[in-house]
Amino acid sequence: MDSFADLFGNRWLWVAVLSSTGAQVLKVLLILLIERRWRPAAFMETGGMPSSHSAMVAALTTGVGITEGVGSPLFAACAVFALIVMYDATGVRHSSGQQARLLNELVEELRAVVREGFAPLPLRVLLGHTYLEVLVGTLIGVGAGFIAFAGAE
Repeated sequence: MDSFADLFGNRWLWVAVLSSTGAQVLKVLLILLIERRWRPAAFMETGGMPSSHSAMVAALTTGVGITEGVGSPLFAACAVFALIVMYDATGVRHSSGQQARLLNELVEELRAVVREGFAPLPLRVLLGHTYLEVLVGTLIGVGAGFIAFAGAE
């Protein structure tokens, strides 16, 4: 039974999860503010402003850095993990989104040529993040980590 208490009392985990959730809520609110449309489904989407993945790993890494020290092996593991997640968000996943966009255009051109019996579903194009989206997500996570763990050293 202590494992449940440990899990629910794990500040590092919950600060990371809440940071990611906050970034997703902010994403929906930004769509409402900028595009003037209510799109709550964006809460469950990857990609877009800000990066909730970056917020999550930055919050975790910040919390561990504050409580365990930036010279600790645990901080090093978190920092490397965070860098991999952020690199992937702007690199591989962003490129996959661009490829999906181009494939969707090609499918539309093919539909114009072959109208009968050919209707594949469009690919998701918003998979990754721009550098700015990752930066904003990272700042959200670092801020959440500092707020949650201030004075915890």
